[in-house]
Amino acid sequence: MTHTAAEAPRDERRRRAGGRGRRWGLSACGVALIAPAVLLVVRLTGLDAGTPLAMPMVLFPWTTVIGVLVLLLLAAVPVLRSRWALVGTAALVTAHAVLLAPRFLSDGPQVAEGAVELRVATINTNGGAADARAVVRLVRTERIDVLAVQQMPPGGVEALDRAGLGALLPHQELHPEYDSSVYSRLPLGEAGTTRADTAWPQTVAEVAVGGRSVRFVAVHTYYPLGSPERWTRDMAALTSLARRAGPDTVFLGDFNASLDHAPMRDLLAAGLTDTHAELGRGWAPTWPVGLMLVPPVVQLDHVLHGSGLAGVSVGERTVPGTDHRAVVAVLALLPERAGERSR
Repeated sequence: MTHTAAEAPRDERRRRAGGRGRRWGLSACGVALIAPAVLLVVRLTGLDAGTPLAMPMVLFPWTTVIGVLVLLLLAAVPVLRSRWALVGTAALVTAHAVLLAPRFLSDGPQVAEGAVELRVATINTNGGAADARAVVRLVRTERIDVLAVQQMPPGGVEALDRAGLGALLPHQELHPEYDSSVYSRLPLGEAGTTRADTAWPQTVAEVAVGGRSVRFVAVHTYYPLGSPERWTRDMAALTSLARRAGPDTVFLGDFNASLDHAPMRDLLAAGLTDTHAELGRGWAPTWPVGLMLVPPVVQLDHVLHGSGLAGVSVGERTVPGTDHRAVVAVLALLPERAGERSR
């Protein structure tokens, strides 16, 4: 009897400590789920358009990982098991998964054997800091037909010329004063800059290939951190441009937007396809590069194309000197459908 009485207070203390640990553990899980829950609401409602919420929205896939980890923790640690916590977290993770899953499923049209292909690339040179010889090696190794370049000042143009880019891509529409330029192995048809309401004009150029004229738009939008309103107007202007474009169109460059941003989804809905998502590679971070030991966490650079083309392959390449990874894609021309014409 004496032994039992002595053990009772200790058992009570253990129960109280266990209760406090459970409450603290569940509270910590709840705090961890705030970001996934908030960004889910933003993603569903489009509240990032024109607001500072555009900045954290780029982390939406990462918050999905947080939700999965919390779900596993709740299921694995006995003291944290709670039916309501498990159900709520599972619902949150499921909602994220439903939104993210399509970009990891390859759903592009079948490309016929022997279809005409274009090898394209885009790179933000970080104000001309990118290693010009590395850019030329990339173009040579990947056998690039059309290259879009952003944030390249006049000095960067000269550096690329000295490194031999002109010998590989002799046809050029250069607008370093407007932040985007186009280099091409193939002769350029109509070329210049857009009159879209963007912070700076976007460079455009047409390339004749396979009996068709493919229009390229080298994109560089304003950035949400500087002004989410200006960035949203830039994206809206590109959306308007995409609606007027024909099926043989390629928008490529630094959009300062991820696939989870409402303005980017509007742009895609205007008739464009993201090559990464089309090929099941919907999470391919391109920025920032070279930030201490932090790997790229956000995909800001994209190759989008109209319905007259299909993605064959896409990948990212690191170029020394720039904080963006280059994106390289192979696009195939699809047979023209009845009544469909490139503009």
